[in-house]
Amino acid sequence: MTATDPTISLVSFYINGNWERPVGRTGGTVINPATGALLAEVPYADESDIDKAVRAAHEAFLKWREVPVVERVQVLYRYKALLDKHTADLANVLTRENGKTADDSKLEVRRAIQMVEVACGMPSLMMGDSLNDVAAGLDCKTIRQPIGVCAGITPFNFPAMVPMWMWPFAIACGNTFVLKPSEKVPLTPTFAIQLLHQAGLPPGVMNLVHGAKPAVDALLHHPLVKAVSFVGSTPVAKYIYSTAAAEGKRVQALGGAKNHLIVMDDADMPKTVEAIISSAFGAAGERCLAGSVLVPVGDAAGPLLDLLVERTKALTVGNGAEAGVEMGPLVTSDHCKKVTGYVEKGVAEGAVPLVDGRQHTPAGKKGHFLGPTIFDHVTKDMTIAREEIFGPVLSVMRVKTLDDAIALVNQSPYGNATAIFTSSGKSAREYSSRCEVGMVGVNVGVAAPMAFFPFAGWKNSFFGDLHAHGKDAVAFYTEQKVIMSRWF
Repeated sequence: MTATDPTISLVSFYINGNWERPVGRTGGTVINPATGALLAEVPYADESDIDKAVRAAHEAFLKWREVPVVERVQVLYRYKALLDKHTADLANVLTRENGKTADDSKLEVRRAIQMVEVACGMPSLMMGDSLNDVAAGLDCKTIRQPIGVCAGITPFNFPAMVPMWMWPFAIACGNTFVLKPSEKVPLTPTFAIQLLHQAGLPPGVMNLVHGAKPAVDALLHHPLVKAVSFVGSTPVAKYIYSTAAAEGKRVQALGGAKNHLIVMDDADMPKTVEAIISSAFGAAGERCLAGSVLVPVGDAAGPLLDLLVERTKALTVGNGAEAGVEMGPLVTSDHCKKVTGYVEKGVAEGAVPLVDGRQHTPAGKKGHFLGPTIFDHVTKDMTIAREEIFGPVLSVMRVKTLDDAIALVNQSPYGNATAIFTSSGKSAREYSSRCEVGMVGVNVGVAAPMAFFPFAGWKNSFFGDLHAHGKDAVAFYTEQKVIMSRWF
């Protein structure tokens, strides 16, 4: 396989610097969600494959941790240059297997590159503290040291970006890594690792395996794996956290969400509508920062919903690789059926469909399409108000006051992201302060932090103590050591 050819027809493992396809492994298939075409077959790792990858990573760690940090990041500088050169290629692979639009894919790759850029600053980020003469003739300093083999288990919705929330920080800190991406979208991380191989990373520092739950369990229980990073649904995040933590491992497990978008009556309605469209229907709603509950306050509902319904009905749904398409398909047939089931349940439970996505799908397409859906007069006891749908379904829950909106948000068991749209600094400050959510947008529909800030979910949206990327990532992938010195 070559990094100059974005057409990947063979999915393999990458272990100890070699591409290998295990013999006799059952697995799955990768389907283009926009066309139904078969893209690749994927072998699933068993316990022996995981053991091989982890042991290769451990052997590499014994050498890699001794490489000066200023030399470790040189690989990432070369890798960043290759990502810049192959951005379009990587984005095309992403669109083919995930379904998101070409523009969305390019933006995701750009976000992934930003993670690498921040990790290149590890010589500064890993610096400790020191103080001479903490007592007579006694000096004290802190240093950060790598912890060993780290594992990453990543989801289907951001196969380029989310793995890079993890491994660039880990290896820049001196650790080695085993990545197990979603078996639904293995082509994007495969292509990304091809580029990393081309950048000259030493064998064993980065390893790639594919698989389902048995592969995950093997990583969680392997004694040489010291830290586990996960992004996915809340039930699986809880399982990852409890299982790995019980094994004495360091864990960061990012879960699901039910994100509320609060709109005050003094908001700039045209700009607010565009932000809501992007938040709720961008990437077909398949992201943990997607706005899924719209909360108009007071008199905001009338003018807001008039504009929003008109704009939503005009959205172009189709193959994300085609020009002019604003929303692509859902990732798999099963997931499309699941989200469609939520639409049916919303109707059955009495919500009012202002836009029914079942009637807003491209004609004659073989892919997994469901158009954007908006429900009005949703109540808090309805399924669509409570459960994470992970699709292009927006539930409108009207309230009278900002206090009511805050109470509604704080009742949610999730606390990933939220946003308020207003021209009032008082309202924005009050909401930002009182809402029990980790990431808050003010007139920003998707409150996605940059690479140098943490991805700070709360409540059932995150399990652990140190979040993904930013300074938290440096702390997560290192152990802090305090050294006291006295010389006679």
